[in-house]
Amino acid sequence: METSLKAENEALKKRISELEAQLANRIGHASVSSRQSYPPPNVGEKSEVGLSLEEYKRYGRQMILPEIGIEGQMSLKRSRVLIVGAGGLGCPAAAYLAGAGVGALGIIDHDTVENSNLHRQIIHSTSRVGLPKVVSAITYLRDLNPHPNYIPHIEPLTTENALQIMAEYDLVLDCTDHPAIRYLINDVAVIMNIPIVSASALKTDGQLVVLNNPPGVGPCYRCIWPRPPPAESVIGCGEGGILGPVVGLMGVMQAIEAVKIITMNPVREVGRAEMTLFAAYGASPFRCLKMRGRKAGCVACGSPERVEEKITRESIESGRMDYVAFCGGSAGVRVLQPDERVSVAEYKRVMDSGVEHLLLDVRDRTQFGICQLAGSLSKFFHYALYTGLIRLDIPYTEFEASKYGDSEAGEIESKFQDQPKDRPVYVICRLGNDSQIVTRQLKEAGVFPNDRVFDIEGGITAWARSGVAGEFPEY
Repeated sequence: METSLKAENEALKKRISELEAQLANRIGHASVSSRQSYPPPNVGEKSEVGLSLEEYKRYGRQMILPEIGIEGQMSLKRSRVLIVGAGGLGCPAAAYLAGAGVGALGIIDHDTVENSNLHRQIIHSTSRVGLPKVVSAITYLRDLNPHPNYIPHIEPLTTENALQIMAEYDLVLDCTDHPAIRYLINDVAVIMNIPIVSASALKTDGQLVVLNNPPGVGPCYRCIWPRPPPAESVIGCGEGGILGPVVGLMGVMQAIEAVKIITMNPVREVGRAEMTLFAAYGASPFRCLKMRGRKAGCVACGSPERVEEKITRESIESGRMDYVAFCGGSAGVRVLQPDERVSVAEYKRVMDSGVEHLLLDVRDRTQFGICQLAGSLSKFFHYALYTGLIRLDIPYTEFEASKYGDSEAGEIESKFQDQPKDRPVYVICRLGNDSQIVTRQLKEAGVFPNDRVFDIEGGITAWARSGVAGEFPEY
């Protein structure tokens, strides 16, 4: 059995090396098929496995723990773990599980490594920018520990492939950042009787929860969150920001929970879920909340006689389950008509023409301090929002009145009141989402003539990437 594993692993190493060689020539513009095929993991009978002398030495520091022992180490070597997402959560989780000696470690991700990933996605590197994250991750992991069988899935997880891929594993780590994928992972895991270790992180906060554990007993994701959050409220790291060690900590905690499940040391109360909350800047950084148990009427894991439209293998495979639609679509914010928006190139022509206009930057104070377009107004605009000079239903709580002195407040108010209301107004944010909302609300508030208020598509990011004004920082 061990000889067979080694042979498969060597074949996989050769395939990955070939991929690296092919893709190294295309760094910066790597294009990877979303439906590549790779050898499946070795998922035969769970026969007894042994440890080599090198493995005894490698894993010795954890094997002497009563919680692990030789039986726990054998369980790790027999385990098959799937990590969905090789980003900020998946990177540390994969590193520690590979280091712990899991038998088979599958990684699924269709994205490529970018410079903006590297401050938090610790197993990627500058030399591998442009490569698929799966290739980059396995390159690192194979160097860390050559013993596990690494299985690459360079493709997105979809309703077409989720059942087939997840059937090859007995534990899944949800390291994604989109609700639609979380619900898909949950539903397939329930059908396959697979526990889920789920985590998320944003800004300086994180959360962790173990679901469907034990399978058929513990609550699933839908038991706790039967409905997704409003699409407009879902903020990714690109918009909200993320502190690297925060997402790294949550990924490490996922690895800990995975090891506990594999070695059958769950600790947590059977049949219930506990959510661990982390706040890096909180007075007490860690909190643990007891969540509800399994719901009899849950459409994923509930009793069939209590559920009208229970989610099944057939409903997923047939495409009846539209997870993107269920979570509010993926097209981004669309609240304006095309004639209410201008491209960055069109706005550049406005700047160059010398036509007097207002440019309102609705990013927060921190982002505005990083970079801004010439002549843009930010601080005055947010003060106007706060004081009611402009009345919009936007919770800019970071701009309390206490942040402005009396003289500064008077200067800002005067500046606003002196602005002619008939000149064109252009609204910009970072990605072109918040600016659409503000543009719409400005029109509805009647602050400026409706036909003279425009959103700048793509925001500061599009401005930087387009190069319309030469070099400009992108963050």
